[in-house]
Amino acid sequence: MDDDQPSCLHIAMYPWFAYGHLSPFLSLSNKLAERGHRISFLLPDKTQAKLEFLNFHPNLIEFIPLILPAIEGLPPGSETTAEIPIDLHHLLMAAMDATKPQVKTALSKLKPDYIFYDFTHWLPRMASKFGVKSVHYCTTSMAAISYLLVPATNKGIDTQITEDEWMQRPPGFPPSSIRLHRHEAKAMNFITYRDYGNISFQERLSLSFKNADALSFRSSRELEGRFVDFIGDRYGKQVLLSGPLLPKPPSFKLEKKWDKWLNQFEPRSVIFCSFGSECHLEKDQFQELLLGFELTDMPFFLALKTPLGALTMDEALPRGYKERIEDRGMVENGWVQQQLIIAHPSVGCFVSHCGLSSVTETLVNNPQLVLLPNAGDQYIIARLLAEDLKVGVEVEKREDNGWFTKESICKAIFTVMDDDNEIGKVVRENRLKMKELLVRDGFEDDYITDFIEQLRDVDEDPFRD
Repeated sequence: MDDDQPSCLHIAMYPWFAYGHLSPFLSLSNKLAERGHRISFLLPDKTQAKLEFLNFHPNLIEFIPLILPAIEGLPPGSETTAEIPIDLHHLLMAAMDATKPQVKTALSKLKPDYIFYDFTHWLPRMASKFGVKSVHYCTTSMAAISYLLVPATNKGIDTQITEDEWMQRPPGFPPSSIRLHRHEAKAMNFITYRDYGNISFQERLSLSFKNADALSFRSSRELEGRFVDFIGDRYGKQVLLSGPLLPKPPSFKLEKKWDKWLNQFEPRSVIFCSFGSECHLEKDQFQELLLGFELTDMPFFLALKTPLGALTMDEALPRGYKERIEDRGMVENGWVQQQLIIAHPSVGCFVSHCGLSSVTETLVNNPQLVLLPNAGDQYIIARLLAEDLKVGVEVEKREDNGWFTKESICKAIFTVMDDDNEIGKVVRENRLKMKELLVRDGFEDDYITDFIEQLRDVDEDPFRD
């Protein structure tokens, strides 16, 4: 190797045990491995087999399996949030914390240059003892952290933010239309201050940011540049951007039955809806959603979890629903090839819960975005896309309780799908500009190049507790 050539890095990864975190960390690992860097990816033992198909560089990305200790109340064998209800997530977090001895042993043997993490606030101090620099890699948007975490951190661990305070943008917040609605502010106090492995979620995340040597985000300046300085100044940290980590085209084809079903419809005429692996609506709201799709008179493909309050999908459907929608509607309960469905020529609209990975998949394809956030950071991502960037339309909800109607679902879909709708025209124009930006030659490569260069300049935080 040329003496002037920068040396290859060895980076360890230890993300939270949720696929919405594991997958982006692995995507970043693939991007770094493409440049010849070595990755040691720590994850639960049985979860390894479920992610191996996403490891595009097995010669450079090594999975380091960990055994989760038994935690009272956590179902035996549970390793990810997808396997347990949300009210047990704190026990899985406790199990992750209990892997400290295994992580310590791994770091002592591997001796990486850096470790990337998100929820394990104790990791930076441990890593520093081995001369390993710690980088917090955040898989949500910078806007969400700026709005939701910064004020909670400033307020202090022992003082809760009020509903009215949640509804106000934090002091110094960059120019934006983002704000929370009343029903979202109510939900945030539960999300932020609930137990998450012996400390509150807010305290865990605040310490994770505070203790890092540097902060990094799955974002770009073109989308969220105004939040870089806001976060960097509030935490006194270097902020690195990896770019949005665009999805790699799958090596497999869309399942024949779905391809055949979609092919019977005109280009960009089908509505697709998917809310991820962990979103379970209440039964009455689930039925209202389905009635909204029926009201459009358009073909639709729904990939949703059985709602709360129903044992089966058939039980959850509105009375007579199957008979009324006949062949123009499909309701699927299992896993579907979302990326391939979004890219299918017949799909013209994607109704999303505003998970960042799903949104990114859509922005680099052609479907229009209808936004229906369900919890937490999704609220802020929806406002960012609908109000600041104007690349989607959010479903209207009641201010006090967050209830949406079939009419509001139908209205949002018509807004983005109707060629004559003035709001829709603006959204479609902005969507096209955004896609052209994201898929531009060199866009992603430039971000990864800069990311690696900045990573080499990261210094240890001398003020870490």
